Amino acid sequence: MKIAIQGIQGSFHHLVASNYFPNDCIFIQCMTFGEIPKLLRNNTVDAAIMAIENSNTGSILSNYSLIDKNDLNIQGEVYMPMFHNLMALKGQGMSDIKEVWSHPIAIQHCERFFRHHPHIKIIEANDTAFVAKQIKEKQLKGIAAIASAKAAEIYDLEILEEQIQTDSFNMTRYFVLTKKRDFNVDVHLHNKASLKFTTSDEHGSLAEILKTCAEHGLNLSKIQSMPIANEPWNYAFFIDFTYNDYLKYCNALLMLESKVDNLKILGEYSENKPSLKKQTA
Repeated sequence: MKIAIQGIQGSFHHLVASNYFPNDCIFIQCMTFGEIPKLLRNNTVDAAIMAIENSNTGSILSNYSLIDKNDLNIQGEVYMPMFHNLMALKGQGMSDIKEVWSHPIAIQHCERFFRHHPHIKIIEANDTAFVAKQIKEKQLKGIAAIASAKAAEIYDLEILEEQIQTDSFNMTRYFVLTKKRDFNVDVHLHNKASLKFTTSDEHGSLAEILKTCAEHGLNLSKIQSMPIANEPWNYAFFIDFTYNDYLKYCNALLMLESKVDNLKILGEYSENKPSLKKQTA
């Protein structure tokens, strides 16, 4: 199998893909999320990993849009603790570090660390692991990266500070994506679905939809609104819910179709519950 990931070896997407897929998979590295749909659509890859939300910084709306516009299928979900480590060339200490390069989201996750080190200049980059690789290949002194411990191992860097993320419970949810839905005899074993719908702006229309979900035993776990292009102040809704009875879920879809303007199934898959215990490496 060929799997598309955002970033290079040692990135968090690489860690998720390595844990989810068999060991003999080939990982196709993308520097931006926008590259991933094309690889799926033209069958260059069999599946992809894409971050969709973080417990601190919220949803990645642009990725919801990519999944929707390219008609990608959500095959599964993975939750990954975000352990951010400060790393540099071996032999350097904190007093040597003048700049830190990393992905803007990783930098945001480590806001408390930078408050305590105001002299350090922050430089945004496309990928956490790519910075680690640059530091090693170019022997960049005085520059540190924020990345995973695996990146430090791969690129032979020294970790100066471990787990500098502000929130010990920091976690990111990733979608496992494929080109199309895989209908099989085990579909009834799935217990989670992601849908997109639009509705009228009539008073109580959204409440009526949520009521229908509840009446059919659907447990809403997330709802996300997104502006509709060229329709100011109109919104599409992305919802996730779990269910225990596949037949009731199917009946709920039939009822929802009559209550919304457009209904789209983004994916049906097995729920992967995150651990709410304090994370440790």
